[in-house]
Amino acid sequence: MEKTITAEDILTMDTSNRRNFGNTLSGIKNVQLLGTQSLDLLPNLGLFSSVVHIGANPACLGFIMRPLTVARQTYQNIKSTGYYTLNQVHRGILEQAHQASAKYPDGISEFEETGLTPQYSSNVSAPYVAEAFIKIGLEFTEEHHIKTNDSWLIVGRIIEVILPEDSIGPEGHLDTAAWDGIGVSGLDTYYDLKKITRFPFARPKKPKES
Repeated sequence: MEKTITAEDILTMDTSNRRNFGNTLSGIKNVQLLGTQSLDLLPNLGLFSSVVHIGANPACLGFIMRPLTVARQTYQNIKSTGYYTLNQVHRGILEQAHQASAKYPDGISEFEETGLTPQYSSNVSAPYVAEAFIKIGLEFTEEHHIKTNDSWLIVGRIIEVILPEDSIGPEGHLDTAAWDGIGVSGLDTYYDLKKITRFPFARPKKPKES
């Protein structure tokens, strides 16, 4: 038996329930630790599940930044330095990654608080997470204001990707599940990723011969 929940029903939900319901509606998503560094060289980490593919030429990724009605260290660092990193969360660092989502005050490094290790590259000034298997360095390129709820789409161009040898398939596929990649639904419920199958590139079927 089905149940219909209207927009008005959602608005009448308890604040916590409404937040959890809205965050789980989009299903299981990829989860990344986003690394930045301030102009004072203080490393920062945040947990994000809104990373999306923007395009392959040039290779770009985007993520959603919540409204800037309060100070956002991640946003401030990206705008002031121009660089950030994305680090795939895997089972081995899951508890530490979740802790990085806590709201630490300015001047506190999530790396120190979680025990994760900053790793630096000559190509990107922002820190990577040394314990991550798949790491992406990006340069900020543009931002787009989403007026519906005052959030922002942040777009970055991929500068480099650091990953284990032999992790890219012969046709360019990267299997994050093979490296214990984790998915998240909502803000606090995590799932294992498991590869089911792979289909050939979909094309319109040819008409059957008469």
